[in-house]
Amino acid sequence: MSGPHESSTFVALRDQLQEAAATFAGGPDALESILLGMVDDVDRAAREPLEIFPVCHHSPASALAMARRLREKQPKVVYLELCEDMAPLLTELRNCRLPVAVQAFAGDLDGFPAEWAPLSVVAPITEASAEYQAIAYALDTPGVELVLVDRSSDHVFQWDRRGERAQEAATEGTAPPEQAEAALHGEAVGVEIGDLRPRFAELEEHLLRHGRVRHWSEWWHQFVEVPLGDSDHDTYRQVMFLIGSLFRRLAPGDGDRVRVDEDRERYMWTRMREHLAATGTDPEDCLYVCGAFHAASRVEEFGVHGSTDTFTISPRTATTWQYGLIPSSHAAIEAQFALASGSVSIAATEWAKSLKRSRVKPYRLEGQAGAKKSGRKKAVAAAAVPAPRSTDAGDRLSGFLRRPPVLDGLDEAELLGWSVDIVRAARRNGYLASTADAIAVFETSILLAGMRDRAKPTPYDFQDAAVTCIEKDSVPGRRDVRRLVEIMMGGDRIGQVGYESLPPLARDVYDRLAPLELKLQQRGVQRALLDLASRPELRACSDLLWMLRRLLPHGAARPIMGERRLGERSIQESWDLALGTHQRALIELGYEGVSIEQVLEQRLRREAYAPQATTATVLAAVEDATLYLGSRRLADELGTHALKVLATERSVDGAPEVLRRVRGLLAYYRTHEPVLPPWIEAFTKAGYAHYCTLLPTAFRDEDATVGQVAAMLGFLFSMESLALSLGCDRTQLELAVAQSHPDDPAKTALLWAAQVQLGTLSRAELRLRCDELLDNPLVVPSYPRYLSGFVHALEPVPGLADVVVEAVSNAFGRLPDEVLLPWLPLLITTLRSGAADLAPLLIREAGRIFPARLAVLDGWIPPWRAPQTDPFAARRSRPEPDGPRGAALLPAHPATCDAVAELLGCTEGWTTADAAPLPSGVALLAAHPAACDAVAGLLGCGDQWTDQAASAPTGAALAARHPITARALESLLTGT
Repeated sequence: MSGPHESSTFVALRDQLQEAAATFAGGPDALESILLGMVDDVDRAAREPLEIFPVCHHSPASALAMARRLREKQPKVVYLELCEDMAPLLTELRNCRLPVAVQAFAGDLDGFPAEWAPLSVVAPITEASAEYQAIAYALDTPGVELVLVDRSSDHVFQWDRRGERAQEAATEGTAPPEQAEAALHGEAVGVEIGDLRPRFAELEEHLLRHGRVRHWSEWWHQFVEVPLGDSDHDTYRQVMFLIGSLFRRLAPGDGDRVRVDEDRERYMWTRMREHLAATGTDPEDCLYVCGAFHAASRVEEFGVHGSTDTFTISPRTATTWQYGLIPSSHAAIEAQFALASGSVSIAATEWAKSLKRSRVKPYRLEGQAGAKKSGRKKAVAAAAVPAPRSTDAGDRLSGFLRRPPVLDGLDEAELLGWSVDIVRAARRNGYLASTADAIAVFETSILLAGMRDRAKPTPYDFQDAAVTCIEKDSVPGRRDVRRLVEIMMGGDRIGQVGYESLPPLARDVYDRLAPLELKLQQRGVQRALLDLASRPELRACSDLLWMLRRLLPHGAARPIMGERRLGERSIQESWDLALGTHQRALIELGYEGVSIEQVLEQRLRREAYAPQATTATVLAAVEDATLYLGSRRLADELGTHALKVLATERSVDGAPEVLRRVRGLLAYYRTHEPVLPPWIEAFTKAGYAHYCTLLPTAFRDEDATVGQVAAMLGFLFSMESLALSLGCDRTQLELAVAQSHPDDPAKTALLWAAQVQLGTLSRAELRLRCDELLDNPLVVPSYPRYLSGFVHALEPVPGLADVVVEAVSNAFGRLPDEVLLPWLPLLITTLRSGAADLAPLLIREAGRIFPARLAVLDGWIPPWRAPQTDPFAARRSRPEPDGPRGAALLPAHPATCDAVAELLGCTEGWTTADAAPLPSGVALLAAHPAACDAVAGLLGCGDQWTDQAASAPTGAALAARHPITARALESLLTGT
């Protein structure tokens, strides 16, 4: 191939630019090399045997020129700048309503850092784009082959140096630069097909300032779209080559982006040469569609005759990629390519106008969803219009650059229609707009266009005029005037993927929700009513909706009536469903599994086994596995894993959540399972020992809040009975409380409550300590913190509610106003921030204690001030029985007396009947001295029977020597 300066096509242009460089720069310098280099780039690209078609993404001018060129040339092979592994998806576009995006997704990584997961690459496609015209032509034209030649999705991340940049930043102690939001499509990496924008900030600023426009989209529309709209093919190509060369030569000469751009160009030319060699296709029958930035390439591999041994394509990693179509929108595309808001909608409007003006028939996929069907007569007429042809394939660029800007005449009818429509839209949105405002918008649009050196107002001029004339000082509704103009020009169109192109999981979701008889694929919110009592077949739909609520973003499936908790099921439910609006999220679930249950199980495992997972996180996964999946196997597995996570934790940050989760699970298993699962018994034992060990440290740790310590105590006290039955030792808890010595007043009050629960501190002593706090003027300012600790103590010791009410009441009753009022706000804020969930318990107890009527309040005495009565006083004051009832009872029941004697091991029998009667039970005691000793030992009396003779009767001597035993035995036998 001849060198760039050997061609005489652009000799005149090269001489003019060289003269201009010498005039403006005062002599040959870098400016001359840049200008002449641009001409060389254009010449090189224009002379390439394989025709290069440079495009700008979502440009109506590029799409119109592409449709014309395809009908004129009818190429047999179309090479397209798009990830080569996305080719099988393009046939599914006919089942979708544009705009949509082709997506590659990878959740399980092999060869990339785990923290990058999930990986996602998207390439949005709209009807007003040259890429879609090429795709539609190739897929619907027999004998035409479409070949994607850009790097694969795997190579997109292979060439991403984010890991190296993060490592370099960590080494240097600086933060890694964040990825620009404009390069994202949602959370996915956007493939910038046909991206054409200056990468030199000063150049863009210069173009905007001298073009008298606000942003790049308006500059492109004014100086490229409009002039190229009706140009011939050669002029279009050379102008796009020139713009791409300008931006490329003025871009920064180093950095990762330049390296990636050059590698992409080497990759694409290598793939094209491989295809040409394998198929034997003539390059003259091919068309290469790429961004204008890549068309003006200077790499050695450029062209069909470029270097063939200087670039090697690396193999892909072992990562498994999944592919699908997801809905896209104009707003998402604008964010990906850093375009002005509404620019893609305006481009779609301009595309429709250009088609009507030029009468060019565009290419559309057969059966394309959302495409308007044109009549046969109109189609024939459109096809009969010949495409513009250039009479000279030489230097078309010189004439284009010397030609003055074409001043289109004012289309008064179009501008007037815009003015009337925007006023109508403004009135519907709350603006006080009138006919005068429509006239003002009309005239102001013309005025602004004249100030910006254009005769015909552009949509951007009209937008500025509408904002100036209608939006006075406030926005009465949800939308401002700028947004209303965008909607009027086409709005944020959102695409939709057809049922046939959905992944199996998404189709399964729609099939399982079919009994609801709703059009779930439509956008918007739809109400679903489920009467599970009369229609039990809807329970499967209910189960699926709860799982979708767990997996999809907020708003996709929102319950209005009904709830699902452990052990509870609603008999009626009402849902607001917006699955069509969140179709992208539903499709991405299909990349993770073939059923919604499988995806949920994988999510739960991933959350539970994540490196940063806590015990509370794992228990939440156990609860969700039981609640949504009903899987005892998965719940047992995750519960066993919770034991391992608990053993590794050295802080008490998650104690409140652990307590709440364990209580709920334990209550569920006790009411719905015959026996407790082994893992929850083991968790109770391990948790009891774990929190006993951490308790003294938590009381002293300043970072541990009183709520967290209260949760630990709540776990220990509420699980104590189960833990002790499983073999735990209560002494461990007593020692942990005894070793706790907090300095914080709230934790001190909490410790006192724990001591009351353990029995080492009585309630009277606790009340006495509270009184001492109020009597000490140095402690009074911190008394609210003590009260906060007492309120938190209601979690582990709810029986102290009356003591807490007493402590608060004493403070309000005893402290003077000058002391009470300053710390009253502190008390309220402390209770609200730290114990809001425990306040209802305190309020209920106060409602039980305090009188309900105001009239009773004056004579009301608090229970803690009322005199306390001894409940055993009446029994202790009961008089002794008058007669020896025991003596009469025992002879009346000799068999019972013998049985008691035999039980006590006494073998002596009854005395003779003629023995002298003894008072009370003396005769019985005398007859059974061994029984007397046995009963004395049973009752704890140390004195034993004596054989010493006495003048009194034997029974009387015994009774006299053992008065306590005699009285106790008589009371036992007589029931007194």
